[in-house]
Amino acid sequence: MPPALRPYLVCASQRSGSTVLCETLRSTGVAGNPLEHFEFLRTSGRPPQPREWFAGVDDPGLLALLAPLEQGSPPSEGPVEWRSRVLAEGRTPNGVWGGKLMWNQVGELLARLEGLPGRSGTDLRSAVADLLGEEPVYVHVHRPDVVAQAVSMWRAVQTQRWRDDGAPAGDDGAVYHADGIAHLEAVLLEQERSWRRWFEDEGIEPVRIGFDDLKADVRAAAARVLEAVGLPGVPVSPPTMRRQGDGRSKQWAERYRSERAGAGGAA
Repeated sequence: MPPALRPYLVCASQRSGSTVLCETLRSTGVAGNPLEHFEFLRTSGRPPQPREWFAGVDDPGLLALLAPLEQGSPPSEGPVEWRSRVLAEGRTPNGVWGGKLMWNQVGELLARLEGLPGRSGTDLRSAVADLLGEEPVYVHVHRPDVVAQAVSMWRAVQTQRWRDDGAPAGDDGAVYHADGIAHLEAVLLEQERSWRRWFEDEGIEPVRIGFDDLKADVRAAAARVLEAVGLPGVPVSPPTMRRQGDGRSKQWAERYRSERAGAGGAA
């Protein structure tokens, strides 16, 4: 008898390597569509814009490096309609559902499900179970080198390039700014700490996949997820995405660490 198929939720923070894992899983055609179903803000109907990552920052030099805010339109979907759409968008024909959730999106998920009939609770775990109709397999993608992660995100929020589009990464027009990197480092650290606290508090042992695991063999990492959701032995193709990290990112990370150490911070 084949194993029961289960939904899964990839839990991560930005620039952790989660996209290459999710795209590799998605390319199998049988492992759901693990998109960021929860990234669109209720206030604008858009993902967070560059300046929204820097709420409370008033440095004009830093903000000048980021695109101005654009007006959006609040979505009109109610919780039942929204749930139906997310379930349909995340499923492949075999019934497997996949999704990705960043910690900064938790509040949006909870708010979207307010008013859903039959809610079993108001916390995150019950929200996910109520959304999917069962407890999913949780996958935790993490990047131990948060400085490198913050550098990657700082470049991404400036250029609004969140994945490789074929253009030379070194020509992206991004500008080094230590305070911009420091702000995002704090944001990403808190996201990772929040995931770890939540898993511990809930007694959940997720499938843990590190950034180095993905660099070494993304297909092997994807195979671990496939086995956990009941799809062992499914062929996994090489990823089509290219890494955006380059020598410039490494130089910026080294410069940032050096400046922080010189200012009396932790190396």
